Amino acid sequence: MGFLSNKISRDEVKPGDHIYSWRQAYVYAHHGIYVGDGQVNHFTRGDGQETGTGTFLDKIIVSSSHNHGDSPCPNCGDRSNLGGVISSCLECFLAGGDLYVFEYSVSPAIFLAKPRGGICTIASSDPPEEAIYRANFLLRNGFGVYNVFKNNCEDFAIYCKTGLLVANTDVGRSGQAASIVAAASVLLSSPLRFVAGFGGLAVAGYGMYCASRLVSDIGMRWDVSKVPVERLVADKSEMEAKPEDMKTT
Repeated sequence: MGFLSNKISRDEVKPGDHIYSWRQAYVYAHHGIYVGDGQVNHFTRGDGQETGTGTFLDKIIVSSSHNHGDSPCPNCGDRSNLGGVISSCLECFLAGGDLYVFEYSVSPAIFLAKPRGGICTIASSDPPEEAIYRANFLLRNGFGVYNVFKNNCEDFAIYCKTGLLVANTDVGRSGQAASIVAAASVLLSSPLRFVAGFGGLAVAGYGMYCASRLVSDIGMRWDVSKVPVERLVADKSEMEAKPEDMKTT
């Protein structure tokens, strides 16, 4: 394991682990739950559920499903056009990248010592069998519509490991999304413009970034609750049905 992320070998991964692999030259990471037997359940931005952000991210965040071109994976077939929760072999999930394991129950000091979001949380995880149960239940029933800020692959994996949901849906459980919001807050914060000197600006800005990441972590937030996966699916189905009901009235 390293300081910035927690790289492991393939023979170290265990059923129920929350794993991830970096994409696009470390711009972002794709997350999933290793369910055993070489399979990973993960939430993707396939063609069927593409959701735009209205930002530059639309140009770099593409479907996380591995495209084999004219030679589909002998284990998975062609998954490049699928969206939602899918099951892939570990090699397809990694898409040529390295394997990392997401850390739970880290101390606030360790959390802040890792300057990049989306690799650990202060929250504790449930037993592996519960994570596998949730991941398989959501594979059959879905996790709603993908949204890079509110409902992404990291949100899926964190929910599977913890069963925790955030009441405020402006930003989900994702540490990557929280880091983007924190960085944007620092850049747009007017008080920093009055800090004397570049050094003071950098220190104050980094302090605000760390504080924002910490209070946004799923293990620190007050607006979270434990939600059974059956209720989660029922609630998401009801919410997604409302726009259709409005169209018919």
